[in-house]
Amino acid sequence: MKKILLFFWNQLIYTKNKLNDNFHCITDFFYQKRHNPPEIMSCEETVKYILRTGCSVSRFGDAEVKLISGRNVCYQVSTQEIRDRLNQVIGSDKKNLLVCIPSVFSDNQLSDQIDSAKKFWKHHLSYCRKYWYQYLIKDKTYGNAFISRCYINVRNKDRENISNYFSLVKRIWNKKNIIVVEGEKSRLGMGNDLFDNAKSVKRILGPSDQGYSKYNELLEEIKKQDKSSLILLALGPTATILPFDLCDLGYQAIDIGNIDTEYEWFKMNASEKIPIKNKMVYEAGKGKGVGDVDDEKYNSEIISKIL
Repeated sequence: MKKILLFFWNQLIYTKNKLNDNFHCITDFFYQKRHNPPEIMSCEETVKYILRTGCSVSRFGDAEVKLISGRNVCYQVSTQEIRDRLNQVIGSDKKNLLVCIPSVFSDNQLSDQIDSAKKFWKHHLSYCRKYWYQYLIKDKTYGNAFISRCYINVRNKDRENISNYFSLVKRIWNKKNIIVVEGEKSRLGMGNDLFDNAKSVKRILGPSDQGYSKYNELLEEIKKQDKSSLILLALGPTATILPFDLCDLGYQAIDIGNIDTEYEWFKMNASEKIPIKNKMVYEAGKGKGVGDVDDEKYNSEIISKIL
């Protein structure tokens, strides 16, 4: 009897969720008819813009907009403060800060994504498009948030083209002193050649989740670094906000996000999101089992831990 009741309960929940999804899809369809999608550069155009201008970069994805709308994500609780800060950044029109958003707001923009990614973004937008359009500046051209999401969800995985794109991205830190501000288990560039062309690499480690709880401490630690250094950030929504403050202080700070994960998957020739040894990957096992590492080079680059 319990199994029968559980079956009907699960069917009821499934039906409710399906009806809710269908309702949002219908309302979003009509919402799209009344609003034009934002103008967004291609990934290559975005990287070339960064190289040309030396601007700082803040990237927005589904997590940041969920946080603004008051919903928690698995690695960051939504608070009034973080909502206000993210709203401030996405509405910014600073000349030395490039705000990047995902190119997902029309079928044309989504055309280069694999089917599962298209499905994810269409579902996300059916619930959240109104929030995106509420915060974005009308008639502004945005950078592409997929500059660091350049492999696993891309439909055409031509090895030569993607290799050339990574080479273009690497020019951002070519022969520069870089400060990598990352989650304690992210370990960007460890075990691969991603940063081999940098002049030097130093690391400031923050929490693997709830990074915003250490925002002020992280900002103060970065402010101790020379302004000629390039700040590369991989710390969830915290990395979206930091460039907004740092660019006013004379730093070039770039939210580089998942670039190392995508580079590792590219090197593996992976066809799906899979765990990466000794690195936190929230999209593949949520970093389960990732422990300490005994990598002399990596450990020597750590100048501060704010956990």
